[in-house]
Amino acid sequence: MNLPFSLFLAAKYLKPRRSFLSVISIISAVGVMLGVSVLIVVLSVMSGFDDMWREKILAFDSHITVTRSGGIDESDGLEERLERVPGVTAAAPYMQGLVFVQHSNAVYTPFMRGVFPGTERRVSLIPASIKSGAFSLEEGEAVIGRELADRLGARVGSSLLVYSPQGFLSGDELMLPEELTVSGIFEMGMWEFDLGFILVPMETASELFKVDRNAMAMRVMTVNPLRAFETAGRISDLLDRDSPDYTVRTWMEQNVQLFDALKVEKNLMFFILIFIVLVASFGITNSLIITVFQKTREIGLLKALGFSSASVMGVFLWQGWVLGTAGTGLGIGFGLLVLRFRNEIMQWMARVLNMEILPASLYHLSELPARTSPGDILVIACLSILMCTLSGLLPAYRAARLDPSRALRYE
Repeated sequence: MNLPFSLFLAAKYLKPRRSFLSVISIISAVGVMLGVSVLIVVLSVMSGFDDMWREKILAFDSHITVTRSGGIDESDGLEERLERVPGVTAAAPYMQGLVFVQHSNAVYTPFMRGVFPGTERRVSLIPASIKSGAFSLEEGEAVIGRELADRLGARVGSSLLVYSPQGFLSGDELMLPEELTVSGIFEMGMWEFDLGFILVPMETASELFKVDRNAMAMRVMTVNPLRAFETAGRISDLLDRDSPDYTVRTWMEQNVQLFDALKVEKNLMFFILIFIVLVASFGITNSLIITVFQKTREIGLLKALGFSSASVMGVFLWQGWVLGTAGTGLGIGFGLLVLRFRNEIMQWMARVLNMEILPASLYHLSELPARTSPGDILVIACLSILMCTLSGLLPAYRAARLDPSRALRYE
């Protein structure tokens, strides 16, 4: 295969006479390799955390929530109508509000969610996430999260005193707390859920919040949570025909701040870490400048023989491209290798540094999550090769401006 002469000469300059590759070329490529591998590892781990939060949120919350000012009347048959909407797999009513929970001398303020035990199993993974006791919501029973149980010092069978804020606004009437027995403790693996919620029967919630039993919101599960907006649109069209005061919100809208924060963090990490590749590209610039000084006489001879300035520039741009492509390819391979053994590396670092890298009390993770996106790798590879290619621009411009007569007299 006949290579362009500029590329052939660039490859020749990268390979000194007595060695397969020059030390400077190797160092330049290794710098690019490390920058690319770090970018791939960090962005893949952040994508993994993003997926993890989505899974945990969808395991606890519904895909779509339907609310109405003043509550939803059970006689409307909304649950049956929602389940007939294309894309909906299940619907269940619930009631939720802030309460004060006391056990011994410990007090905490979680959200209390009133549910029907039978329908809750269709719209939530909490019944399948019970770690102690059972998912039992008979009269006077409650199911709480693992973190909340630890904060209160409660166990299965413990008695809790639950105070409703509505009781403080009842004027001269003294509202006594509701005494509930812990029947089960769930663990969803997300600190916010395990600490911030207590589940009780719907009747108990109605009594504590002093509202009618029919004053409820509706949780809706869909076939594909990633296309919840489409199903929410169908639900809105259905409800708007009956009453315009319904509000339909998807799980993405309810957690928009969390996912926006994760997106901003990922973009910020990409912006910061791309400077590693930029610094490595300056190493390529430095090595090519040295090459220009070493090959001054050869460049002068080429120009004297009619080699154009553009062709001379092409030699050094090709060198930057070759080093950048080699470093990027090695970086992708090394980054994927690190991701493959990321948990073993994390455990080794934890032993050597004697520190807990992923606190179990916060993350509830036994392994480091990661998801490698082909799109991320493509963007990283293109930017890395582009920066490395452009790193040869300054040395190429300097070489192209060399005067042949002065270059040939160069000692």
